[in-house]
This record gives sequence, C-alpha cells and structure tokens, in this order.
Amino acid sequence: MKKYSFLFAIIAVLLMLTSCATPYRVKHKGMARVKHYDFIHKDIPESFDGTSIVFASDFHYKSKFRERRLRGTVNTIARINPDIIMLGGDYKEGCENIDPLFNALGTLSPRYGTYAVMGNNDYESCYDETVRAMLRNGIKLLEHKCDTITNGNGRIIIAGIRNPFSKENLVSPTLELNDSDFVVMLVHTPDYAQDTDISNTDLVLAGHTHGGQVTWFGLRAPIIPSKYGQRFRTGMKKNDKGTPVIITNGLGTSQINVRMFAPSEVVWIHLRKE
Repeated sequence: MKKYSFLFAIIAVLLMLTSCATPYRVKHKGMARVKHYDFIHKDIPESFDGTSIVFASDFHYKSKFRERRLRGTVNTIARINPDIIMLGGDYKEGCENIDPLFNALGTLSPRYGTYAVMGNNDYESCYDETVRAMLRNGIKLLEHKCDTITNGNGRIIIAGIRNPFSKENLVSPTLELNDSDFVVMLVHTPDYAQDTDISNTDLVLAGHTHGGQVTWFGLRAPIIPSKYGQRFRTGMKKNDKGTPVIITNGLGTSQINVRMFAPSEVVWIHLRKE
C-alpha cells in the first residue's frame, strides 16, 4: 500500500508542476504559451520581410480546450494581429462543436487571410459540416491546392495537403514555380514531409503529435502518433532533404484530457529575408 501511495504522490507532484511550470499562462490566455520563431530564408521577398504568421492546430474542441480557452486563444491571436493565420486540422470532438469553433475563429481578420487543412479526425466525421463552417467564416480550405499571396512585386505560395494519411495522396501539389518562390506547406502530420518529395517547399507547418501530450519532463513521449518516433514530436526539425518542419503541440487533447510537460500552444512566426 505504501508503494502505491508513493507513486500517487509522484503523479500528483508531476501534475502540479505541469499546471504551473510555464510563465506564459497569464500573458497568453487560452493556452500555456505562444511559441515564437524567426524564420530566415533567401527566397522570402523583400515586400514580405517581417510578415507574421500564426499557426494553430489540434483544437479538439471541446476536449481540455473548452469555451474559456477558445475565447482566450482568439483574444491572444487578435492581440498578436498576424498577417496570416494557418489552421492545421483536428478541429472538433463532436459535430455540434464545429460552428461555435469556426464562428469564433471567423472573428479574426488577418491582412492576407486564414488558411486551413483538415486532420484525420475531420475526415472521419462531419467533413461537410466543417467545410461549410469554414466557408461561412471566410476561411480558405486548401486540399492539394495552392493559393498565392501578393504584396507589391513579391509573392508567397501557400500549399495545403489533403488527407496525408492516404497513400493516394503521397504526392505534393504540382506547381509551376520559379526558383525564387517562397512556398509554405500546411499539412496535418509531419510524417508527410518525410514520406513525400516536397523539394519545392521552403517551410512546412504541421501538428498531429500534440508534442506527445504526456511526456517525461518534455524529453520523450511514451506514445506518439508518428512512425518516426520522437523525431518529429515538437519544435523545428528537418526532413532528410533539409526542409524545415515546424511542429506545434496544438491546443486540445485526444483520448485523455491530460497534458504533462507538453504545453498547449500556438506558433507565431516572423518571416525574415536573408
């Protein structure tokens, strides 16, 4: 009995540390942190130097990510005031939660728009409802499609991937690109960046892993939904060809409403011309 009491005490301490280990909670309501990257690349046009992107994924609304957190997240993104918002999929837990989520996200009005792809959960149920909710709220769904953002003589290309878990879709959208084009790929799972030829891509944004959701002091996760193990768990990584992949921990939870040393987050990226 003493053995089990000791184990329960350790678990209680770890949960307490997880809930208060981050200094971001007050400043960034709705999530544990806003994770910032300066992304420097020679192909970023002069007219887009300093452009900001907010990337949010894996809401799983409502899981641990509920009404109060949704309001806080929307308010935090509004304060950041990004030029572009990108959404990485796995939006809901239950079809009834689709409209409240996208109605809230639709109140945001970034300069160059909001772009989205679907996650595995979104293909399993309520796909049509999710598409309609995006359309009503001015969110552009990209599924093996691209959109071009222009500013002056410069352009950025956003490429969105359809169902990256399907072997039929293990091919990147075909594009007529100049060598100098700057291409951002939005995809739900980081595995796609390793499994597929994405040689025309300069930056990949992905989610799906939840940062492991439950980890050993943020170092390793016993369970992670990637065939590459810890390699693409969280943060900025590179595939074998050297293409940078930013993987977010996401906002919600899956299976169990617990996070341990895998803080919920949105990603904030500043583009800097080299």
